[in-house]
Amino acid sequence: MAGDGDRRDISATYLQPFLSYTTKTFTTFGVNTESTYDWKSEQWSVPVNFTVTQMLKTGSQPLTLQGGVRYWADSPDGVGPKGWGFRLAVTLLFPK
Repeated sequence: MAGDGDRRDISATYLQPFLSYTTKTFTTFGVNTESTYDWKSEQWSVPVNFTVTQMLKTGSQPLTLQGGVRYWADSPDGVGPKGWGFRLAVTLLFPK
């Protein structure tokens, strides 16, 4: 046992399956989940993410732009997130 003995025990499993498809124009469509199962409370947290990513260059700098939505398919009652979320990302790439 590690940590404070007053805290409840934790037993969880994390799963992150994904599926992506990249086109000839370097657009990637993806779907994944970042699911967690709490074995103590026997509850799932299941966000499902849908993303679109485009690789491009600004000047000589390659980068990716990503947008996506997240839907919470399941979460613990009363304490977990619900509904929809959004994601935006810019990633600078530095190839060798």
